[in-house]
Amino acid sequence: MSRNKLLLVLLGTGLLAGCAADYLHNYDTMTLASGDTQNANQLLQTVDPYNPASNNTKIEGDGARSVGVIQKYKIPPTPPATTTNMTVNTTSPAAGTSTQ
Repeated sequence: MSRNKLLLVLLGTGLLAGCAADYLHNYDTMTLASGDTQNANQLLQTVDPYNPASNNTKIEGDGARSVGVIQKYKIPPTPPATTTNMTVNTTSPAAGTSTQ
């Protein structure tokens, strides 16, 4: 019976030790963002941090022009036909010579 009690005590202490693991994550060191406290406090004290133009919900623009731009991106225009100044010789070399 003492063996069962010992196992029960070890199991209980093991379960309670798992709850104490959160205290191991507290460190007495500095973080990389520790020098930004003044900037963070200034942003918290700002009355209206947004740009005044961000409240403008009337976006000026032409819908037909926007559709045209999107269509150009979806279906790229065909490249213009280019002409090359190239001469092609179609005569065979045997045509100019005579056979005896």
